[in-house]
This record gives sequence, structure tokens and C-alpha cells, in this order.
Amino acid sequence: METQHLDQDAIKAAAKALFDQALDELIDARAREGDKLAEMITTRLAAASEQVATVRSLLPQILERQRAQLLERLEVAKTELDPQRLEAELVLVAQKADVDEELDRLTAHIEEVSHQLAQKGPKGRRLDFLMQELNREANTLSSKSVVAETTRCAVELKVLIEQMREQIQNIE
Repeated sequence: METQHLDQDAIKAAAKALFDQALDELIDARAREGDKLAEMITTRLAAASEQVATVRSLLPQILERQRAQLLERLEVAKTELDPQRLEAELVLVAQKADVDEELDRLTAHIEEVSHQLAQKGPKGRRLDFLMQELNREANTLSSKSVVAETTRCAVELKVLIEQMREQIQNIE
């Protein structure tokens, strides 16, 4: 019987080579996954931008429709109002339905998410925060909605934001 002598230096070198290979494969896999996540998020951002543009294009119609509905109600009630009071009420109704500010913030947050995706290094927490901000603005848009189309766009925005948020949970 003979004791087999193992070359410890060769074993260490082989183990290190296998470790380096596994680490390289992990880094490559994470990069591929990150690219796919960025692609998915970018697609959702484009869809969110389309929803914002749709609501923005509807604003003049929404305000005019509200004005017409208020005048119609007044006609039905056969009530004479002071013209100045009527204009004041119309301004209040218009202010309540004005979502320009929310649309501007949604646009800014969408642009910031795109900017963050292009940055190097960890970005998960920043993106998660931006999803919260996007969701907050979509909720405000929904609460100010006075027509079905705006509500539909707000709901679609919330779905898109939630889809992005779920994927962002996987980003470092």
C-alpha cells in the first residue's frame, strides 16, 4: 500500500480557476437579467408616457364638458345666478379637475426613471422611490378624474407602475 500524495498547489489553482469562472458566469447572468429588466421597464415607461399624453390631450374637452354640464344643471334648476358667481363656480370646478400639475410630475418622474436606468451602479432603492412617486401622482389623477377616459388612463398607469415596481424589487 502506498499513500497517494496530492499536489496542494494544483488543487488550489484548479479551485481558484473554477471559482473565477463561476463568478464570471454569475456576473454575466446578472448583467443579462439587468438588461432584460431595463428593457421591460422601458417598455412600461413608454406606455405610461402614452397614457399621460392621452390625458393631456383630453384636458380641453374635459373642462368644456364640465362647463356645459354645470350650465345644463343650472338650466334645469331654472335658477338665475349672478354672472360673477357663475364664473367663480366655473373656475372652482375647473381647478378641481385641473390635472396639469400631476401630468407634469408624472412626466418628470418617468424621465427620471429612464435616467436612473442608464446610470451605473446600484439603483434599486432610487427606482423603488420613483415608483412610489409615480403611484402617488396616478392616485391623485384618479381622484381628480371627472370623466371615464381619465379614470381609465389613471387605472392603466397604476397597472403599469405596479408591473415596474414588481420588477424593480429584483434590482440591486
